[in-house]
Amino acid sequence: MSFSKNKGTTSFENTQPVLFNLCSVKGKEVELSFTGADISSDGGLLLLKECEQQVGIINSITSCLRDERNASYVRHSFNQMLTQRVFQIAAGYEDGDDCDSLRGDNIFKLCSGKLPDEGDLASQPTMSRFENTPSRSDLYRMAEVFLKNFMNSYSEQPPVIILDADDTDSTTYGGQQLALYNDYYGDYCYMPLHIYEGLSGKLVTTILKPGRRSKNINVFAILSRIIEAIRSQWPNTVIVIRGDSHFCSRQLMDWSEGMEKVHFLTGLTGNVKLHQLAAVTIESAKREYEQTKRPVKRYHSFEYQAGEWKNAQRVVVKVEVGDKGTNIRYVVTDMRQWRTQQLYEKGYCARGAMELRIKEHKTYLRSDRMSCTQFGANQFRLFLHSAAYVLLHTLQTEVLGTTEYAHSTFKTIREKIIKVAAYVKEIKTKIKIEFPASCPQIKVFGSSLLLFETLRT
Repeated sequence: MSFSKNKGTTSFENTQPVLFNLCSVKGKEVELSFTGADISSDGGLLLLKECEQQVGIINSITSCLRDERNASYVRHSFNQMLTQRVFQIAAGYEDGDDCDSLRGDNIFKLCSGKLPDEGDLASQPTMSRFENTPSRSDLYRMAEVFLKNFMNSYSEQPPVIILDADDTDSTTYGGQQLALYNDYYGDYCYMPLHIYEGLSGKLVTTILKPGRRSKNINVFAILSRIIEAIRSQWPNTVIVIRGDSHFCSRQLMDWSEGMEKVHFLTGLTGNVKLHQLAAVTIESAKREYEQTKRPVKRYHSFEYQAGEWKNAQRVVVKVEVGDKGTNIRYVVTDMRQWRTQQLYEKGYCARGAMELRIKEHKTYLRSDRMSCTQFGANQFRLFLHSAAYVLLHTLQTEVLGTTEYAHSTFKTIREKIIKVAAYVKEIKTKIKIEFPASCPQIKVFGSSLLLFETLRT
């Protein structure tokens, strides 16, 4: 069996219709052509556009950029290009090359503030130049924008927030600036630092780092600035810093000691001294397993002060003994009011939800596509993907919060909500957008649009 075109041209890029004959149905020929110029496959982006109207993250990022272009030669504004790129990422088109095939899409035009009969959106070369536009000071202001957006997402200061910090790998290819070989991942990469609020999943900020694990002093410098900015707006909020063992640092411990309502809960790498202090718990767990041959889990806490620490801190040890051996884990904290097991299981282990947030950001929004040569351009790309995260997370929690998609992944939301065909027609007095009458998500769209209409009024 061979596949070949029966009619038309040999190139999909030709302006003439490309026709195919498909298998007949009940004796009738089925003819396919690519002539539906006013039909978009991403109609659900209109909901995301309404989210941007409420959140304003794209407008805020645009305000950080200085447009030094000659106005007489400008065809695409920075806000327009930024919106185009962020919405393409949200819809699953993470490559800059996708700009060429989507620049005439009417839904993307409307989301970017252009009418259907106006010119096309930016092409790939234009977008690539745009990605290399921001300076270091521009990028710093963008990082502040994400933090301000996070704080502004609350109507009043919350009683407690948890700052979950972790880094992940973004593999690089070619000669990207500051890409380093990481022995753990066995490749050249960047290590972007992600910071989320642990209770809500809201993004605080993302910082691109060279391809090595973040040094304690560097993480402390970032976290201390974030906490000081939060504290200036929320004087009564309890702030808890949570992370794995490589986020444990004496600088953070010493600094938080003098800060009111600031606490830390991080992993702690085991050593001989810690094993000695936990010896009774370890031996009793092993002894019980030998007697019962059933898995044993025990917790214990004690005071510990490493040589470079200014003060003694509370250390919690978890000991698990089973048929696969003995597993010992430590966490360190300045919080002493929690019971030992609750502190570990409900306090520390809950940080596992951050792995899902990084998965949304990295896997479903493809934020690991660091293909620009300049480090600053790749940081800007990370911010573009982060803006898409903010909008999709807002759509998920605030708009779809009462639907079956309240806890769905971004991938599911994209496939079920965003990837809906829409017919766009511009007439003299208005723009008509028609969704299929058989759209399976018609109730979700209806309730969402009613919510946006209420917010506008």
